[in-house]
Amino acid sequence: MSQETLVVRPAFSSIDLEQIEADLEKLLGHCQDTVDSVVAKAEAGSVSWASLKQPLSDAHNQLSLFWSPVSHLNSVMNSDRLRAVYKASLPKLTTYWTELGQNRGLYNATLALKESTEYAQLNDAEQREIDNDLRDFELSGIALSAEKQQRYLEIATTLSRLATEFSDHVLDATNSWQLLIDDEDRLDGLPESAKAAAAERARQADKDGWLLDLQFPTYYAVMTFATDRSLRKQLYTAFCTRASDQWVDESNADSAGWDNAPLIQEILSLRAEKARMLGFDSYADLSIVRKMVSSPEQVMSFLDDLAQRAVPAARREFAELEAFARSKLELDSLQAWDVSFASERLRQDTFSLSEEELKPYFPASRVIPGMFQIVGRLFDVSIEQIADADVYHPDVALYRINDKTGQVRGEFYMDNYAREKKRGGAWMDVCASRQRTSNGVQIPIAYLTCNLTPPVGDDPALLTHNEVTTLFHEFGHGLHHMLTRVDVAGVSGISGVEWDAVELPSQFLENWCWERESLDMIAAHYQTGESLPDALLEPLREARDFQAAMALVRQLEFSLFDMHLHLESRALEEGGPADVEATLKKVREAVAVTPIPTFNRFANSFSHIFAGGYAAGYFSYKWAEVLSADAFERFREEGLFDRDAGQAFLEEILERGGSRKAMTSYVAFRGREPSIDALLRQSGLDVDQAA
Repeated sequence: MSQETLVVRPAFSSIDLEQIEADLEKLLGHCQDTVDSVVAKAEAGSVSWASLKQPLSDAHNQLSLFWSPVSHLNSVMNSDRLRAVYKASLPKLTTYWTELGQNRGLYNATLALKESTEYAQLNDAEQREIDNDLRDFELSGIALSAEKQQRYLEIATTLSRLATEFSDHVLDATNSWQLLIDDEDRLDGLPESAKAAAAERARQADKDGWLLDLQFPTYYAVMTFATDRSLRKQLYTAFCTRASDQWVDESNADSAGWDNAPLIQEILSLRAEKARMLGFDSYADLSIVRKMVSSPEQVMSFLDDLAQRAVPAARREFAELEAFARSKLELDSLQAWDVSFASERLRQDTFSLSEEELKPYFPASRVIPGMFQIVGRLFDVSIEQIADADVYHPDVALYRINDKTGQVRGEFYMDNYAREKKRGGAWMDVCASRQRTSNGVQIPIAYLTCNLTPPVGDDPALLTHNEVTTLFHEFGHGLHHMLTRVDVAGVSGISGVEWDAVELPSQFLENWCWERESLDMIAAHYQTGESLPDALLEPLREARDFQAAMALVRQLEFSLFDMHLHLESRALEEGGPADVEATLKKVREAVAVTPIPTFNRFANSFSHIFAGGYAAGYFSYKWAEVLSADAFERFREEGLFDRDAGQAFLEEILERGGSRKAMTSYVAFRGREPSIDALLRQSGLDVDQAA
């Protein structure tokens, strides 16, 4: 077999929305024909990796290469026509993959390969993919009766549709809301860059004044810096009621149909039913099967332990904030829309540091090449932009990663800035996977997407330090995908990695946003070229622990809410509704320290668990923080750019992908299992405090 390197990029400029459904039908037909062919060969007594796995891998790769850019564009260049095509295509894809998981002939063929003499001759990655396939057959209902398999298919198809509708409702609500400000005094306190961006939006809309929206850079600026309390309340109210019964948009008749509460009920009910069909007590038990942890009880113990350590510290932090707000800001009672504003003022007062002072030192034009330089030193790679690439928006750039021998290791599209018709948040997604095909080894390609503050006028995009860490976070995911050495698609890169270990490389890379040696590579004043001065660096580093306990309990709130929702399914079993708000209230009473108004509908835009892959798995962020903090301590001990440590992380974690258990990879890198102490130290909490 040829080992030629294959680079297969999307031809974005050639995508024809009117042709997508027909082309998808042909590809799914080809995939089904391939399944039928390999099953027939297996039933005739011929079963091997070459006769079973390779043809399936090639067919599914073609399908993935076709669908990946379509799915990505639906998230970043959303339109009515693309949305319609996407929604019409999803049921076909869901049906194919669900029926594949319930194909008894394919299951028998995979089992035969597992039990054959060839299995022992396969490499670790190939064996792990076969083992994962057999597990996934079980989780897809292979053992169910024909009647129950049909119901499973109905559940899977409906859940896929509901997730898309949930995400669409959040996007529509976010995009539909605007507030025109004609009195500049109402914008008092806002950074000049935020005001300039608002003025530019107004000009583009042929309006006079300043136009605010709910894109996160705008929301963050108002909530953090606006002195007008009523303005902060307006944006807070709009943001936290998106896609809910509390949402009011009199200018849009469709907005009444954007309430996600009924979708949440249906999603939870169907997940509970799916879990019961497969023999699990709850959806949480089902979700845990693909994770490092062994049970929901272990997760709850981990979260409860963190809560007992963090809640008392968080209450002290909030009491300090309340006292400051009373004495310095004349706020007798802190409301939800006051917390970020008061926290920023307290941070400035305590550390003489403002995010706005830092932004001129973090122009994207410096941060991005500096990040590439850091990664190059850590992992002995180089990164270059590919000129004249076929991209889908002027903001997007394509880059290539080469190793020290000049070999191409991967490519990635960077789409950094917030805009309308683009889903909020930040994420990495797979464009193409590294895998051995019949024509050679296909290199991995990633989509790296953020919603950073865009450039205004002639100035470059100036980033907050938080946006810088977000950029590093997503690039860490990208490196996990692109630097893999595994040639088996199902376990290369992030594929096959336990979900609670996926966040390790991303959170790990964030650590280089705080150290002088690495900061000098990403930070320089956009006008003078001056390095970040000690007068700003020291407060920045001191402020890293600022309200760390409050931030931690906020994440615990999300994680506990997620786990309780998916564990407590008795009411759903009896046909009753899930009391989402009551569950959230109970969790907040246990761990939350900031005020939450009754109209807040956080759950209705919690896309991570209702439209993403984090259902009964949001705890993964905190668990991965344990791994990343502990992993970074090796670099503290041996050197920020220590060659041996960098190569060990590359070889034992990034290159291995999902080809072995995540804990095995971690121990191979660290020499032992992770300790929670590093996270507690990083969060400024007492390691010795009793749980």
